[in-house]
Amino acid sequence: MGQSNFKYFCIILSFLFTFLLFLAIASLFLIPNPSEILNALKTEEMMFSLKLSIITSSISTFLIIILAIPIGYALSRYKVPGKSVIKSILDLPMAFPELVLGLAILLLFGQSFIGEFLENFGIKVVFTKLGIVVAQFFTALPYAIRIIYSTFEEINPRYELVSRSLGYGEFETFFNVSLPLAKNGLFASTIITFARCMGAFGAVLILAGGSYMNTEILPITLYLNISYGNIGMAITSGILLVIISFIAILVFEKFEGYKGE
Repeated sequence: MGQSNFKYFCIILSFLFTFLLFLAIASLFLIPNPSEILNALKTEEMMFSLKLSIITSSISTFLIIILAIPIGYALSRYKVPGKSVIKSILDLPMAFPELVLGLAILLLFGQSFIGEFLENFGIKVVFTKLGIVVAQFFTALPYAIRIIYSTFEEINPRYELVSRSLGYGEFETFFNVSLPLAKNGLFASTIITFARCMGAFGAVLILAGGSYMNTEILPITLYLNISYGNIGMAITSGILLVIISFIAILVFEKFEGYKGE
């Protein structure tokens, strides 16, 4: 195959797959009856699911970013013993199915000493709304750490060295120099983390359960209504998730190119 033919083959293949993916996504918006979607949006179940999704995802995102910032910074700047092992373990949840992650954290909070310890203080994780937050947290944390780590890697350490040479302490340098330089990457990470929390399904289903109007977030609404044969509700849930993901990707693409500036 000549160089020119190979070039056109790659370009045509790219356009073909993009077109097929676009058709698949567009079918969510074009095939259903608009009135059916509007009616589904007004139902009590959909409003409950959307509200619970936003609340739990916001809480999870806040907790994740608070934890991911020091972890990402430590992995980027310090000589941590066993750094490669730590990074591999932190990345591991991205490599296996959410259902496996859900089973793992179900055992952790359900049958281990941690679960028993929390229950002694009246804190129940399994099959509760708190379980949704925990499942979203474990699902999205690796993505946030990876993005924040890459953000700090892009920042020249010389800025921090100059700050330290002027008499600022390590925390002052981090707070006044490193964080402002990383603001675009941190914002992009927050958006992606929120979208990942909104779309978490397998781990939430295993740990929090798919309880109607109790632990029912948007992915669970889609799952339950597909099971019931209520296609309109399922499609509406899917449309909302696609819109959230699309906005997240647009924001991420906008800020990804400006990390560290």
